Order: sequence, then C-alpha cells, then structure tokens
Amino acid sequence: MELSTTVATLEHCINGAWVPGDGGRIGSTAAADQSSILAEGTAASTGQVAAAFDAARTAQKSWAATPMAARGAILAKAAGYLTEHAEDFGAELAAEEGKTRAEGIGEVLRAAQILTYYSSESERAAGTVFQSPRAGEQILVTHKPLGVIGVITPFNFPIGIPAWKIAPALVFGNTVVFKPASLVPLLAMRLVQALEHGGLPAGVLNLVIGPGALGDAFIANEQLDGLTFTGSTGVGRKLCAAGAARGIPVQAEMGGKNASVVLADADLDLASEQVLFGAFRSTGQKCTATSRLILDQAIADEFLAKLTGRLAQWVTGDPLDPSVHMGPLVDAKSATSAAQGIERSLEQGATLNYRGQAPDTGSFLAPTILELPDGEAGRANCAWQEEFFAPILAVLRVNGWQEAFEAAEDSEFGLSLALFTSNLALALEAQQTLDVGILHVNSESAGADPHVPFGGAKASGYGPKEQGAAAREFYTHTTTTYLRG
Repeated sequence: MELSTTVATLEHCINGAWVPGDGGRIGSTAAADQSSILAEGTAASTGQVAAAFDAARTAQKSWAATPMAARGAILAKAAGYLTEHAEDFGAELAAEEGKTRAEGIGEVLRAAQILTYYSSESERAAGTVFQSPRAGEQILVTHKPLGVIGVITPFNFPIGIPAWKIAPALVFGNTVVFKPASLVPLLAMRLVQALEHGGLPAGVLNLVIGPGALGDAFIANEQLDGLTFTGSTGVGRKLCAAGAARGIPVQAEMGGKNASVVLADADLDLASEQVLFGAFRSTGQKCTATSRLILDQAIADEFLAKLTGRLAQWVTGDPLDPSVHMGPLVDAKSATSAAQGIERSLEQGATLNYRGQAPDTGSFLAPTILELPDGEAGRANCAWQEEFFAPILAVLRVNGWQEAFEAAEDSEFGLSLALFTSNLALALEAQQTLDVGILHVNSESAGADPHVPFGGAKASGYGPKEQGAAAREFYTHTTTTYLRG
C-alpha cells in the first residue's frame, strides 16, 4: 500500500482552539499495514474533557438563541466542504479503517448528505397545536434543546455515525462534546474541521480523543444533559445505567446479529447478490451486516452454489486498490479474535462451507462461510450467537417459512433483518411479527437512509431512534403551553 509519508498530528478542539493532549501518546495506523503510522499525538486528559464540557455549557445559550435557519446554513456549508474533499478524506478513511476507497468516499458523501438533510430542519414543522376544551385557549407543544450533549462513536463508520449524531444535535440548538473511537481519529478531525469551515462558533462542538475509558469522564460530568452512544451492548448498558442513576437521557445503538432469510420462492440470483453485499462489504464491520443466513432446505444447495460462485470473484486486499472488493479488519487484534471465533465454531460442530483468499498479514481475514448443524445444536453454536464483527457468515437450514421466522427471532439482538421472498403475504407477516428495528424485503440487511428512523429492538437499542424526524425525540424536550389571550 502506498501511503503519504506525512504523519498527521492529532489534536483536540476545545472552545474553538486546536490543542495537544495532556495524556499519553496515541496514534492511528493503516489497517492493512500497521507499521505505517497515519497520525500521532497525545490523548486528552480528564481535565481537558472537563474543559470541553465547560466550553460547551458556556456556548449553549447563545447557540440555542441563534435562529435555526442560521444553524442549518452552517451545516450546509460544512456539507459542501466534505463533498469538495470527499476523494482525499475517503482515501484517509479507507487507509485508517480498512474499508475500500469507494466505500470510504461513499461514507464521506453520506456524511455530507446527512448534514444537508438537517440543514433544512427550519423548513419543517417546529411543534404541534392541539384543540383545548376551554373557550379562547390553544394548546401548543414546542421543542427545546436538551443542552450539552456527549457523543461517543465507534470505529466502523468514523465520519458517518458522528455526522448523524452531531448534525441533529447542533441544528436543534445543543452544544456537543465528541469522543470518537481512538482507532480512527482522523475522520473525526475532518468532520470538526468541516463544521469550523462552515462557521460554527467556538465552544459549540468540542473534540476530545482518547481511550475508551475517557467515556467515564463524560457520564460523570455535571454539565452533561444527554449522551448518545454507538458501540457494544455491554458498554452501552453500563452507560444507560449510569445515565439513569443521574437522571440523564441516554440514546444507545448497540450490537447486532442480523439474519438474512431466503425462502423457497425467492429470486436466488438477487438474493445471492444482496446477501454477499450484506455480509462482506466493509469487511463485515457493520452493526447491520448479515452474519446469520437462514435458508429453506429446498433451495439451500442451489443458493449456496450461487453465493460461493459470486464470492470466488471477490478480491480481498489493499483497500486503496480500486480492483479490491474487501479490505482488512480495522486491526490485527480484531482479525485474531475473529479467527479464533471461526475455530471455536468448528470445534462446536460447524463445517467450513467456503473460505476465500486474503493476504497473509495480521489484519486480513478471508471471507468465510460456516454451515451449522441442524436444529438446537446449530443455534447453540457461537457463530450463531456471538457478534464477530467480521466477514463470517453462519448458515442454518430450515424447513418452511415458520421455522425460518422462528430461527430469525432466535437472538438477543433485533437490529436489522433481510427477507427474500416473492410472497407479499409473508413479507407482511414478517413486518408484523419479527422484532427488529429495520426490515429489508429483497435487499441486503445493511444500509440506512438519513430521512427515516434508524435503530434496533431488544438488546440492539435503547432510547429514541436516530436519524430523520425521530432524532428530534432525543435531542429536544417538549414544553406544553396552555395559551389563553
């Protein structure tokens, strides 16, 4: 992989100033070659986190008083900046996180699209008027910002997820303290720089970079009015509990173990293409990725032949190479953990249906399909139960749609599900009975549009949904006004 020889300097944005950290050394490396340093600096200290929250508190009142149209104009200008630099920022994203250059550029452009969507919020309804049972009175329900929002984001969408949290927080009049995953700080800096370019006042958005433990300083800070988090279920539930103890609202998007269900009447060419995309794009490092595949026994062999035939054409390698379909995992630790998961699954009775080719270095893992034993033995397998967050697909065969739906529901998670069928009645049955936040019919399990709600059921989510009009439910609270002239 050819990378720039210039190593970026990691700094923190506190009250409008870019400053070095007071903590220990931090840095990011290329996912495909971890000897290549992309950025380095020093972590923020807990004292700097406190300073960031103080700055956000000081700026919040004047920011909330700024007309929403003016706040939106800043987002729109930042969106233009991201669009202008999408090629360069997308390449940085690919090098740092491991997804392909095309996916990296696409994510930067999606972040710009999200900013653009929320830049128009002032053109949408701001509240609701209700009829009063009393003469001469109206009842108005209006929305006010929560105040100071803490934003904690994961590595896998280093600009997309921050954008869909920060954009609505800002446009609704909140100020923000933002901690990205320390593995991928570069794109977090680019997002903050874009908003600065848009004209964001000092203190409105503050960036602190450091290890996961720095998040403890967020939930403990007395200036915090709300926390939005995306990450593991274990960490998310701890943050939810800590927020509840303080009376602070927490929005948490957590784990997923998403299924694709292919029924006997499905279009197998379409389904095999979409399952491949859902399972192996972004190296499986999506909370909405397909990691469980439920096949009707009647078409299982034919479907798997089509899927592995497509996967045999899949090239794994340097994410900056335009001929590559799948890059490395984010780091060697993740690849090692996923490889160990495959071995445990095989020890528990799975068989290896397919293993592709990949470079023999620490961060790469070949796309892998595991076939599980029928029935309870298959559902007890670790590949069925655990989120590996890697290009690993666990296959279970069933008889008929009832068994397929029962298997799909056999998970503590409920984020996304893809159903492949030509039967509209079964699609409606799935919509009514399967407990997931997102249902795709005849398309891959991954993917989310910025104008509709995003989030999961069961252990996959807590609190109001993200994106679209749903975002207002978290970033604001309502005031009900009884108005009599």
